[in-house]
Amino acid sequence: MPRAIFISGPINAGKTTVSRLLASRLPGTAHVEGDALRHFVGWMSLEESIPLTLANVTDVSRNFLRAGRNVVVDYLLSAQNHAELIAALQPETDSLHSFVLAPPLHVALRERGRPLNDWERARIRELYQLRIHEPGFGVQLDTGEMTADQTVDEIFEHLNLHERG
Repeated sequence: MPRAIFISGPINAGKTTVSRLLASRLPGTAHVEGDALRHFVGWMSLEESIPLTLANVTDVSRNFLRAGRNVVVDYLLSAQNHAELIAALQPETDSLHSFVLAPPLHVALRERGRPLNDWERARIRELYQLRIHEPGFGVQLDTGEMTADQTVDEIFEHLNLHERG
């Protein structure tokens, strides 16, 4: 049965980096990057685009699951968005796993591989005030001192997986 793994967390938590690495280490796994789908409608306001982006994330993920492929989804999910995504994909698989990357605020505000603009810094602070790094679902991982490889190793431990050579 195919597996769906959701990687959530605030901006600059490392969702995309960890998801790419995770997908590369799990044979037959597609990486669905929510932000890439959001860029399709970059002219829309963020608030307006979220429902459409989530619908696209759901449809693309469903297509891979129906084809018997594992999927790793990275996108910032609220508790409600997460519940809706789980409900929509449950008919395709009962192997659904969620992880929240939650580095401390001061780490998320660091330039970790790319420069942050003023909007991103303000949005990171806002998201932490809204406690998005503690959404109440999934396994929360404090990735402040972890590399992407260590984070993926931790996810593998939670999934009780061993890499296949």
